[in-house]
Amino acid sequence: MTDTLGDAHQSLADLVYVRLRERIIEGEYPAGQRLVERELADGMGVSRIPVREAMQRLEREGFLTVQARRGAVVADFGPEEAEHFFAVRESLEALAASLAARHATPAGVRGLERILARTRKAAEAGRLRETVSLNADFHREIVELSGNPLLRDMMAPLDGRLRRLFRLTSDDETSLPMCTEHQRLLDAIKARDPETAAALARHHVAGTRAFARQALSAERPDA
Repeated sequence: MTDTLGDAHQSLADLVYVRLRERIIEGEYPAGQRLVERELADGMGVSRIPVREAMQRLEREGFLTVQARRGAVVADFGPEEAEHFFAVRESLEALAASLAARHATPAGVRGLERILARTRKAAEAGRLRETVSLNADFHREIVELSGNPLLRDMMAPLDGRLRRLFRLTSDDETSLPMCTEHQRLLDAIKARDPETAAALARHHVAGTRAFARQALSAERPDA
């Protein structure tokens, strides 16, 4: 069935990019799956040019890799890739939290509170997919509240990988403890305590890193 796209406010390549990225993040296209430009174009009812542009962007962001004789395939996200990701994310998240504690407005803090309230409600109801999405929204909002456009630009390419990692490793048992850690971080930002906010962010990322390492390794015991 043709999956047509259309939006006057976005380029066709942007729309194709978003659609393909979401399918990778949500696991509809699992790691190792080959993506064929012509088939994708036919399925979305577009020409091959925007699909090619979208796939090139996804390759730059680490969602796709090009293999000899296979072409573009969905990139793996195993323990090694996660370690590289967390090594970068830990420092940037701590910086974002510290800056947010300095610069967040009352309206910005209320926005974080709303996201966290929705996250907790989704977690309590066992809506894992929604919880995962809101967790990523919480981290993205802290970056916005940092008031640093360069940091925002540096973190933007990591956002999709963060969501993909959450989808691969999160479960119902971790959802509410995650909310508790987010609440502590929110309290430090609200109290305008940059040192505590940075320390809590580092601790939070370190805990997520350890859990992700365990979850990803369990999926490939021979690795």
